[in-house]
Formats: sequence, structure tokens, C-alpha cells
Amino acid sequence: MGYAIADAAARAGHAVTLVSGPVEVSPPSGVRVVRVETAAEMLAAAKKAFARADAAVFCAAVCDYRPKNRADKKLPKKQMSRRIELIPTPDIAATLGRAKKRRITIAFALEDHDARRHAEEKLRRKRCDAIVLNSPANVGSESASAEFLVKGGTWKRWPRSTKAAMARRIIQELERLAAAR
Repeated sequence: MGYAIADAAARAGHAVTLVSGPVEVSPPSGVRVVRVETAAEMLAAAKKAFARADAAVFCAAVCDYRPKNRADKKLPKKQMSRRIELIPTPDIAATLGRAKKRRITIAFALEDHDARRHAEEKLRRKRCDAIVLNSPANVGSESASAEFLVKGGTWKRWPRSTKAAMARRIIQELERLAAAR
């Protein structure tokens, strides 16, 4: 979805920086791509790109948790259980939302229960201007359906469409938010 959004923004005439984890998707034409592997790398790259941006769309976290301790080499197999303690990774959308000033930010919420309530909470907590409510059924699919909420507005239900069509719709909403400022 991130690649579709970057492509739609570039086709609409915007200068685009795409911060991306490892994927099997070719980057869109005319888009600057910054490749990262860890959540810390993604945060650093996103901060750098955000400093020069007018808007940002946060469509997916690289991961929500990481191991607290990392082994430098493969651990030998033992006939006993191992415990891996996980700690939260930085919330990139929330971090940049706190520093956004007049920038426009749109986040995604992938929810499987109490979806609207959780998405509305994320919208407030991350200080975003709008949020796209996504379903787990969209993951890995060529098409998607979603709901969209602008801060202070009402929910809009978007019909199932290709991800490219949904990306164009997101960019149009972002442009409307920019025009309203």
C-alpha cells in the first residue's frame, strides 16, 4: 500500500520520499526511496524526510516489538525452552505527530475488533489529521476496502477497489486537507 500511495503522490505531481522496509515490490518511478531494515532505522529516515516534507502518510509500521536482547550469533539448540522478552519499538507516526507543526499527517489503523474506537484513539494519540481504517482481510490482497476519518469529521466508508485506486483517493484527501489550510 505504501508503494501505491507513493506512486499516486508522484503521479499527482508531488515530490515523494518513500521510507521502506524490505519488500518484493519495485519502487515507483520518480520516487526517492530510502531502504531500512529496523524500526530504529525507519524512525531516523522518517525524521530526516519529515524535516523537508509538507505531509506524511504512515501506512505500516516496520514492527511493533523487538527482542530486548539480541544475540550476535546463532544460539545452539538445547532441549529446554527459551524465553524472548519483547519491548515496544518507537511509534514513528506518534513521534512525528508531536513534531508536525503545520504538516499534514495521515495514519493507518489495522484493526480486527472495536475498529472505529481504536482508530479514533490512534488519530488523537498520534496527532494525525486523518486516519485510514484498514482490515486484516486487505493484507496481501490486490484490492482493499477501508474507512476514512478526518479529525473532527465523520466516518466515510470506501468501497472495495484496487490498492492503486485507494491510494489515489488517499492523496486526493490529503490535497483537500492541504487546500483547507
